[in-house]
Amino acid sequence: MDNVSHEQLAGDVRQVLDDVQALLAQAAETSGQQAQELRSRAAEQLKRAQARLGELQHGVVERSRAAMHATDDWVHMHPWGAVGLGAGVGFLIGLLVARR
Repeated sequence: MDNVSHEQLAGDVRQVLDDVQALLAQAAETSGQQAQELRSRAAEQLKRAQARLGELQHGVVERSRAAMHATDDWVHMHPWGAVGLGAGVGFLIGLLVARR
């Protein structure tokens, strides 16, 4: 999944949650069979939102794992480069802290 589809997925989840909220508000105003049907629809929408969030979480976990493995491979292939990079970042942080 690319960034656009994740943004779209997050928007879809927000929309589903808004729909569920509206359905629950309607169910609170009605009674009897109609209220039960609205609650059922809200429960369905919540299940859909949970499924979509699961998809989003899975994608994030997979990308994080891939980045972690790529970083680990790079550090093992370039140990002195990693040391130099760490020293450079530490130096920059030291400069920023010393400015305050």
